[in-house]
Amino acid sequence: MKLTFVTNYMTHHQLPFCMEMVKRLGDGFRLVETNVMEDERLHMGWGLDPSAYDFVLRTDEYEGPMQQLVMESDAVICGGASVYYILERMDAGKLTFRYHERLYKKGRQHAFAPRGYLKKLKEHTKYRKLPVYLLCAGAYVPADFSLFFSYPGKMRRWGYFPEFIAYGEEELIRPEREKTRILWTGREIPWKHAETALQAAYLLKEEGIPFHLDLIGEGECRSVLEALRKKYGLEKETGLENFAAPAEVRRRMLESDIYLMTSDYEEGWGAVVNEAMNAGCAVAASHAAGSVPYLIRDTENGCVYPFGKRSSENAQMLAGILKILCENRGLRTELGKAAYDTIAAEWNAQTAAERLLEFCGSVLGGEEKSWESGPMSAAPKIAPAAGYAYCNGKK
Repeated sequence: MKLTFVTNYMTHHQLPFCMEMVKRLGDGFRLVETNVMEDERLHMGWGLDPSAYDFVLRTDEYEGPMQQLVMESDAVICGGASVYYILERMDAGKLTFRYHERLYKKGRQHAFAPRGYLKKLKEHTKYRKLPVYLLCAGAYVPADFSLFFSYPGKMRRWGYFPEFIAYGEEELIRPEREKTRILWTGREIPWKHAETALQAAYLLKEEGIPFHLDLIGEGECRSVLEALRKKYGLEKETGLENFAAPAEVRRRMLESDIYLMTSDYEEGWGAVVNEAMNAGCAVAASHAAGSVPYLIRDTENGCVYPFGKRSSENAQMLAGILKILCENRGLRTELGKAAYDTIAAEWNAQTAAERLLEFCGSVLGGEEKSWESGPMSAAPKIAPAAGYAYCNGKK
């Protein structure tokens, strides 16, 4: 089989999946980069050298060899790159996968603006009866695309698949210590709501609960976080650090008891959730992040709080979860082990690659393989407001 992945650029979150495809397809797999990575991502340590990987091609034009590769491949994935790279292929009725996060991360109030709606009809709904499928990188993707009746019965759960690191059972058990270690990482920008972590930390301090919270990242909200830290008198209980390399962040996750995901609906996926679960952290997460309803079952392999518009309420909900986790090491261990098992069993690059290729083979053979859960299973339509209920088993 020949499969081509067209994307803006390869990241460390995509590399494991690509390497799994190379194992299975050899020269039959190619990744085409169409853009240069932004400086902000490079500063975060996301940069990869394309020349180090034989399967990577770089081009910003759809012509000649690139056009031939896209048209001759048995299957093509397109995500993060312009749709014009695959229009000819889709018009020809060839097996194609659109790889998307949410369309309306800031809300659906503009979904039916005439110009934008017409564009979506041309790019997506037009192909609803052809072998064009949607790989949903986030639980709220199907609800967005259903607004214009695209991909009926052809949406599949997908996401990002960071490197899976195998740990022994003893490696996942955190030692007893006086202070529970809590970690938050990411860009310090408004929609990631790092302030919620500090506000919850203040409430924990008021309860007299011993803990230490580290926030690793940089961004426009740093001065706000520094001011909050001082206002709440959290200098001893918290640390603010600049960006660390991805490998260092993974190491810090393994050393932490609890990991926080505080983002709102602009978090299309949130691969740090995969990574923290892989490290055996007890994850406390907002339901608004796209990965959370796919990865976390509340109180089974992590804890979820309902994200709301009021910052104070989010902090109170998160603080309530943290109080329980800080006071119950056994529960943290149980949730962390279940989180690790979730990533090890299904949500990893190996499973994703195997299932995608099985799915391609079945479609090309005139059938359509399905799974009950995990990558390539049917993606349910979950409205953002219903995400918390979904995490609690109310589907």
